[in-house]
Amino acid sequence: MKGRLLSLDAFRGFTIAAMLLVNNPGDWGHVYQPLLHADWHGWTFTDWIFPFFVFISGISMTMSLSRRAQLGDDRLKLMLTTMKRGLIIIGIGLALNLIPSFNLDTLRWPGVLQRLGLCTILCAPLAVFLNWRQQAWAGVLILAVFSALMLWVPVPGADGIVRTGSLLAAQDTASYIDRLLMDGHLWAKVKTWDPEGLLTTLPAVASQIAGLLVGQWLATDRTRLEKTVWLFIAGLACLWVGEVLHAWNMPINKNLWTPAYVFAMAGWACLVFGVCHWLLDAQPSEAAREACARWAAPLVAYGMNALFLFVLSGLVAKMLGFIQINGQPLKALVYAPLRDSGLAPINASLLFAVGFVLTFWGVAVFMQKRQWFIKV
Repeated sequence: MKGRLLSLDAFRGFTIAAMLLVNNPGDWGHVYQPLLHADWHGWTFTDWIFPFFVFISGISMTMSLSRRAQLGDDRLKLMLTTMKRGLIIIGIGLALNLIPSFNLDTLRWPGVLQRLGLCTILCAPLAVFLNWRQQAWAGVLILAVFSALMLWVPVPGADGIVRTGSLLAAQDTASYIDRLLMDGHLWAKVKTWDPEGLLTTLPAVASQIAGLLVGQWLATDRTRLEKTVWLFIAGLACLWVGEVLHAWNMPINKNLWTPAYVFAMAGWACLVFGVCHWLLDAQPSEAAREACARWAAPLVAYGMNALFLFVLSGLVAKMLGFIQINGQPLKALVYAPLRDSGLAPINASLLFAVGFVLTFWGVAVFMQKRQWFIKV
């Protein structure tokens, strides 16, 4: 585990670049379907992104804790430091949600960063005190408890009708708990449930445990080629389990973060990371690795400041929406040349998103060249 894994930086960079792409179309009314989340059950390319972040966080946690353990830090200190990092991430997420209204009464409490922070806090003791077998069993137990709560507990839906085992929006156990504990502070688009709610964060912890397990595997003395092969095998096995669960009674669903979704996305994460690991770290030919590294350089630049770039991009996107010039949002003015260029609306919208990604790649390269690495 000495030194940086170029493949992990590239995988992280791919994920943040993909998130910027799907989060920033020129016009939400004109977006290619793979760049939108699945409406409910099922998945698209966009549904890869968040679980990839959680998975990567698990790998990074294992690597970081391994290095710090070698420096002599005691376990309790490691756990508390990691949990503090999770709290800071939650705080950043809440601060982002405050913009631009700064209204605590309507502040959305859940969010992407809030879920990442909670997963970090809940995984910290698992990463510090448990071995890989215990971590794996903890993940299985979490998914079993979540499934039991979702399938066997009768709860009233948003319409007041009590149901048992419903997996429909606003009629499931997770949405009931969100309304019970966070009513008035949920996703404004629907208000009766939240895609980053409390109960559905539990299986997201299992996604992070999958990353912990991969980090443990990378820390072994096996050859990098053998590690890559087993990443592919694990990825295919997880995809198979995900499909079995999907066909059983817990469909792949990002909003509910179902066990089928956990396994399917962990499978894809292992496969995509496996490709990165082979190309950038495991190939026997040094010349081939160096050639791949040159092609992957933009992703690596993104990956070295992923959290900062995500937060900055969120701020910029909000500013484009609420800053007005002559009564028009700044985004409308920036997008106008593309919208009026004669391109098909869906392609103009995509080109705006690509431009957004390239702009932040420029920021990433600027920071990389100056060795500015901002971490929490």
